[in-house]
Amino acid sequence: METHEEKPIIYTMENKPIVTCAGDQNLFTSLYGSLTQQLPREPMEWRRSYGRAPKMIYLEANFVQFKEDLLPKEGNKALLTFPFLHIYWTDCCDSELYKASVKEDLQRWQSVLRLHGSSDWLIVLVENENKKKNKTNILPRSSILDKIRNDFCNKQSDRCVCLWEPLRDSSRSQESWLSLLMKLRTLLLMSFTRNLGRFEDDMRTLREKRTEPGWSFCEYFMVQEELAFVFEMLQQFEDALVQYDELDALFTQYVVNFGAGDGANWLCSFCQPVRSWSGLMLRRPIDMEKRDLIQRGEASVLDLRSYLFSRQCTLLIFLQRPWEVTTRALELLHNCVQELRLLEVCVVSGALDCWVFLSCLEVLHRIEGCCERSELEANSSHTVGLWTYATEKLKSLGDLCGLVSETGPNSEELNKTVDLLAGLVNSLQSPYKKLKEALSSVQAFEKHYLELSQAAMEMFRSIGRQRSARLLGKSLAEFHMRKGDPESAERLLLDSLSSYVSERWTLPITNIRRQIAECQKRLQKTHQYLQTSALLASDTHLSEEERIHFCQEILSYSSSSLKNTENTHSEGANSDEQAMCLSLLSVARLRSACFHPCSARVHIGATLDLEVSVSSLIPVPLLLTQITIGLHFSPGSANHRAEGAILLSSSSSSSSSSSSLELCEVQELNDNTLVLAGLACRNMHLLHSLSHSHEEDDYNENTLEIKMNTANNLSASMLMDESGPMLKLKDVKLTPGENILRFSAPSENAGCYTLRQVCASLGRVRFVLPHLHPVIQYEVYSQEPQLSIQPLTVKLLAGLPQQVQFTIQSGNYSVKKGDSLQLSNSSDCMPVMSTNRSTACISTSAGELVSDASVSVQASEKVTSISLPAMPAYHTLQFTLEVLCHIPACTGSVTSSTGSERLTNGQISHRSRSRARDASGAAVIEQKVSVDCPWSIYSTLLSLTFHLPFKVKHTLLSTGRRKFIQVCLQNVSDTNFRLCNQTLSETQSTKTLELRSLNPNTHTLVLSQRCVFSVWELCWTGAPPICLECVFSASFGPEDSPDDSLRPYRYQFSLERVSTVFSVHAQLRPPAGEQHCRSGTLCRLEISLTRMCEPSEDEEFSVSDGVRSTTLLYEVVDESSQWAVCGKSSGVVCVPGVIQATHRLQMEIMPLFAGLLPFPTIHLYRYLPHQPGASSGSNDTDSGECVESEGLSVLDEPDSASVRSRGSIHSLGSVSEGSGRSLPLPRRQAFGLAQVYSTTHKSQVMVLPALQQHTLDMNVT
Repeated sequence: METHEEKPIIYTMENKPIVTCAGDQNLFTSLYGSLTQQLPREPMEWRRSYGRAPKMIYLEANFVQFKEDLLPKEGNKALLTFPFLHIYWTDCCDSELYKASVKEDLQRWQSVLRLHGSSDWLIVLVENENKKKNKTNILPRSSILDKIRNDFCNKQSDRCVCLWEPLRDSSRSQESWLSLLMKLRTLLLMSFTRNLGRFEDDMRTLREKRTEPGWSFCEYFMVQEELAFVFEMLQQFEDALVQYDELDALFTQYVVNFGAGDGANWLCSFCQPVRSWSGLMLRRPIDMEKRDLIQRGEASVLDLRSYLFSRQCTLLIFLQRPWEVTTRALELLHNCVQELRLLEVCVVSGALDCWVFLSCLEVLHRIEGCCERSELEANSSHTVGLWTYATEKLKSLGDLCGLVSETGPNSEELNKTVDLLAGLVNSLQSPYKKLKEALSSVQAFEKHYLELSQAAMEMFRSIGRQRSARLLGKSLAEFHMRKGDPESAERLLLDSLSSYVSERWTLPITNIRRQIAECQKRLQKTHQYLQTSALLASDTHLSEEERIHFCQEILSYSSSSLKNTENTHSEGANSDEQAMCLSLLSVARLRSACFHPCSARVHIGATLDLEVSVSSLIPVPLLLTQITIGLHFSPGSANHRAEGAILLSSSSSSSSSSSSLELCEVQELNDNTLVLAGLACRNMHLLHSLSHSHEEDDYNENTLEIKMNTANNLSASMLMDESGPMLKLKDVKLTPGENILRFSAPSENAGCYTLRQVCASLGRVRFVLPHLHPVIQYEVYSQEPQLSIQPLTVKLLAGLPQQVQFTIQSGNYSVKKGDSLQLSNSSDCMPVMSTNRSTACISTSAGELVSDASVSVQASEKVTSISLPAMPAYHTLQFTLEVLCHIPACTGSVTSSTGSERLTNGQISHRSRSRARDASGAAVIEQKVSVDCPWSIYSTLLSLTFHLPFKVKHTLLSTGRRKFIQVCLQNVSDTNFRLCNQTLSETQSTKTLELRSLNPNTHTLVLSQRCVFSVWELCWTGAPPICLECVFSASFGPEDSPDDSLRPYRYQFSLERVSTVFSVHAQLRPPAGEQHCRSGTLCRLEISLTRMCEPSEDEEFSVSDGVRSTTLLYEVVDESSQWAVCGKSSGVVCVPGVIQATHRLQMEIMPLFAGLLPFPTIHLYRYLPHQPGASSGSNDTDSGECVESEGLSVLDEPDSASVRSRGSIHSLGSVSEGSGRSLPLPRRQAFGLAQVYSTTHKSQVMVLPALQQHTLDMNVT
């Protein structure tokens, strides 16, 4: 057992709750070891107030001898020295001994506890069997325990516990041990909960008094830290950390309020000057020195912050959260600097830098001490910030103490170094040693600074933070510049520049270029310095004076190098080898290029101008010696030739940057509840194209700059070959802003010219743009002469004079005076209307009118000659002539001559006219014209399409024996025509035939897409004509044309079998007693077949009883499906070959519907029976055809067979099995269109509805 002695409390996590032990100390000593080992083995659930979550804790205790001095006195709030439980130990088993001494001792013990208000106590009675055997007058086993409970535990019987044979290994002993341990844990937890709750209430009351004048933060700090100590003692490190975080936040809020003008009085004690800046101390769990300063109210801001962070760091290490320590440390260091400024604390210059530097290294060493090396490397992202901050503060100390300059520190700076080291506590820790060593000499400072910088940069690169690494490299480059090492500085600055350029940080790019220029100037890298100077001269982020300064650097070098060039020329040196090549994009931008003519396509020898818009970015005018654009020549045509202005890449980005964002609101609803709201960009593709164009510009400008900064002079390899074709301008003055340059492009050879390199010469300085984007090309062509004929209207009409335009493109041929076009005049060729003079226009290839000339046409029997005026090469001649395409005289087939004709030049002529139809179905004529041109030995074949203006059809009409011919003329064109003198005549006139006109008018207006009908009656005397050849003729012309300009039109056709042979008359008889037929009722159909003329010689007859007769086949067909034929619908009849011979038929039919129904159709055919001598497989020369081929067959007994369906006859002809020959069938022959006249054709008959009669049988009883 530990004895209590008067000594200061050492606050470590090894402190345990105090439990006092009274009574038999020897008895307790024998049980101390077992008790301390078994008490923390089982966890207990600790339930706290205010709804805090329960926790499982392991309880330990520090058992000490009971003394009245250990009990808390009035006003003492220390929890670490507070006894949470009091235990009285006894093994008395004799009643006399109990009454004599033990009872009085228990009474005194309880009276002391009641005096100090302690209610947490326990009485333990240890019973020993061996001890009872030695006593003869002992009471029963439970008598002593009962007496103690009756005397001291009347209302709290559980406060007295019996421990049976604690040193024996028995089940009863184990049960008593478990009961005792459970009771101890329960009472300890109850005491903790009660006392901690009371302490927290007191602490909360004290915090609420913080607005009172006499409130002290240091006093409150000690109270809340006492609570943190208790949580730490109970190994509740998270709760302990919360207490320190609350103290940290409370102090921070007061400092912020002080900066806002609302300061507390107790803050004055923290505003005292800082006299020590030794940094954080994290190697001890508790910094007792700083804690004493806080307790006495003598601590500074740095002391308070250092102590608070050391305690937080210790608890975070216990919680195994070391990486949170680094994050909090970085925030602490930055916040402390700001708090000192807000509190206006007097700090020695450089003291804060020392404190931050030492603190960073101390935190890093503390983390290294509790983590493995592999773990440190994997989590370097948490520590790199401290390394960087330490590097910055060390550099600041170097600047203050004169350790960065090339000359070293002076006496004043040495005194500052001594003052800074005096404020540090002499310690053996490595941060102090490193700082002291770094401030001792220039070499040691450079060594430590470079080590820290390289370590931080490597960490940044390992975690992928290249931007931060390059930013640190930029700071390191400034250090090298101050140390006189521009070469190392340039390397680091170029690395940083590449990062800024890729991310387009414009202002950092300007600043770092200025530093690079200084490095290059010290290193005497003329080429790189001039390139950087050119970029800075065009940078608008610099002032006007700075830009002019860098521009003068280039001009000075150019003027001095020009003198040197003149000297070297006198010595015979080559100036191109000494040319200084710079990027043109650094001083100017090519905005656009435009060719004149804009098509960028000219013929050989033509003038082609190129207008280039150049924007000068430098603030002073530049007098350039010359500007050249290299050309690459290749035979062939241009693939990238563009018309109009061409926007170059340097201007596309600026033009697209003006596009504004198109934003729209986006909302997402779920059950009419807004769950998401935001903005969406509709023209994101413009942003992508903008970013791509920016990247291209950055590549063109900055990549070239980096290459020139990292390589030697590249002028010799970058200059163009001046022996090739190029565009050149001399003595050009580029003023700031927009400039227009006009070049004259060469066009001596035919081919494609591609613009490549742009070079602007300023003395011996060359500003070069290696490539142009997009590709710019122009084409020089050599063209053969071409002849074309185009109509001046949408459609050319045949039969009328039409105007066409002849176009001659001279190409590389110069038309001389006397040249002419020879058009062949064949029988079916398109004649050119003769005219004396026709005006022609001569224009350039660009369409500019040059002059007017005249063209004459002379026609002969075989050739039409068109004389041409003189015309230079690559010009266009256009003139208009009238042509005529004759309409064919017959619409039938036209036979062509089989003999071949030859043209005037000896070539075999092609068919000059072909008939076809267009997409609308109108007839067209493809008229081909063969032309002999003076520039070629071969004929040129041209084609024109003519449309027939009319579409004509004829019809033969009959009424009894009278015949009429109807001609329908349809205007299929879009022009209105005047039609005159319509006549119909016979090709071979006969006296017995007359065509009598029934047309009242001889002049008719035919509108577009309209028809005109003309009718003639056919009259003859004697025998009717067998075949009739007719010609329809008329004169036509446009609506407003005079009579003398009308053109003829002819239509020829033939008619056969024009006379009426048979007349068919039908009559429908209603049932008896009815005046009209009714639907559903049988009616009688009477048919009369009458011969109207004498039989012809070729007509076949059958002879019966000496009478010649014609065998006919009739069919009654219901084409409208409104009749039902009952009985046979077809049959064979014989009509005598005598005029007016009549044969009558009757059959029954039934109307299916009511109304005006058309008569059933009656078909009549010649019936040709089978001839036995003729083979069934032979071809018949008769115009008739087999009945079977028409889909109909004749019955063997047509008089007795019944028809099963309307309008059809069953076929009896079938192929016998086993035989390839079919049965012989008769044939039928159709009459001509006008040979059968039906009097009921298109007639109708009235049919009434059926009567609705119903019979109802009724039985009445």
